[in-house]
Amino acid sequence: MTTENSLFFRSFLLLLAIVTIAFIWLLIPFYGAIFWGIILAIIFAPLQRKLLAKTKGKKTLSALISLVLIVLIVIIPLILITGALAQEVATLYKSMERGDLNIGRYMEQIVNVLPETVKSAVDRLVGGDINQLRERISDFALSSGQFLTKQAVNIGSNTFQFLVSLAIMLYLLFFLLRDGTELARHCRELVPLSEDQKSHLLRKFTTVVRATVKGNIAVAAVQGALGGIIFFILGIQGALFWGVLMAILSLLPAVGASLIWAPVAIYFFATGSLMQGVILTAFGVFVIGLVDNILRPILVGKDTKIPDYIILISTLGGISLFGLNGFVIGPLIAAIFMACWDLFPSAIKRQNDNVEN
Repeated sequence: MTTENSLFFRSFLLLLAIVTIAFIWLLIPFYGAIFWGIILAIIFAPLQRKLLAKTKGKKTLSALISLVLIVLIVIIPLILITGALAQEVATLYKSMERGDLNIGRYMEQIVNVLPETVKSAVDRLVGGDINQLRERISDFALSSGQFLTKQAVNIGSNTFQFLVSLAIMLYLLFFLLRDGTELARHCRELVPLSEDQKSHLLRKFTTVVRATVKGNIAVAAVQGALGGIIFFILGIQGALFWGVLMAILSLLPAVGASLIWAPVAIYFFATGSLMQGVILTAFGVFVIGLVDNILRPILVGKDTKIPDYIILISTLGGISLFGLNGFVIGPLIAAIFMACWDLFPSAIKRQNDNVEN
């Protein structure tokens, strides 16, 4: 390659980098809509292929049918649940403001039935008076309720932005469903890697996306629904809110919904509501807990081959950086990271072979 050709190529790479960064910068305000459009397209790609066969190759018609089904079974239920959740959060916060719902008082009732030796041990563990811890927990619960109420109000006030993002996601999703195969093939050709490397990374990417979203969300939804139902049956205020919270926590391996129902069961036992405590504990262990052990292997399987501790750390890191989108982005980055390092020895061997030749 001559010096002039090398200069032209480097200049082109610089221009390519600049316009790519500028384009990504333009997309950042709607990255959530674009991200979920891509994710839904990957998840519902098998459905699109089946509809394509039934419609005898009519891409536009099959993509339109897929889009309508996605709206009916995913988008509309999520909007309805979000609206009901926002109202319930506001109701819970008002109850906490009035004192009808006092987390500190509930903790005090538990502490009062503890033996003196246990109280002393807890005092030493928390480094002071347990009553101070109770007040801190009560203040934290109140401030958390205020924060969640503010977020609910923000959702209502940002209706226009939400509708714009939803429209962008659905618009993009339609074209990804219709032309996804050609787009994926074109993107694959642009990646400067060997065919086996591209196949490995693409297979890992689609496996993690489908396992994380299809499997984990399904498990979390079932656990959250079961938790909300048992809370409602037992007369616990804010059953929908606690059910959604259990669903979110179910996305975290080794943590799960027990962080919500276990303290409530302890409260029942501490306050003498033995029947309610036994019912909630049995339901939590043998129903909510078994859902994870039964459904997750079926829906997720062992294809991801990512250790639970990596999934836990990457999920928490993803949520801290990207919000709720992070429960997919975090494990996805971890999976690609592990896949790239798996390919590293073969890449070195390939490079050494090229040098020898």
